[in-house]
Amino acid sequence: MDNEQWRVAKYSFFAHVECEYFPCHETDDPDDFNCLFCYCPLYMLGSGCGGDFCYTEQGYKNCQNCTFPHRRDNYGNIKSRYADIASAMTHAFS
Repeated sequence: MDNEQWRVAKYSFFAHVECEYFPCHETDDPDDFNCLFCYCPLYMLGSGCGGDFCYTEQGYKNCQNCTFPHRRDNYGNIKSRYADIASAMTHAFS
């Protein structure tokens, strides 16, 4: 499968409209809100995740205003970061 074929594939988008939290972030386009990455796989990359986040006064990462993993067109971007996630996991557990 080429790099762009995921754009028309069913596995790259899922909107769980019956979820009691849908949408979990404010959005102007709920029809294009992707729930596939309900828990963002990029979270563990800290400041290198590429999303719109801030840190709380206590030092916790706050992703409340981030919709990066919920945008349909970002499936490929997230998929391309799997090596970064695996590397971060390797360093975290070694």
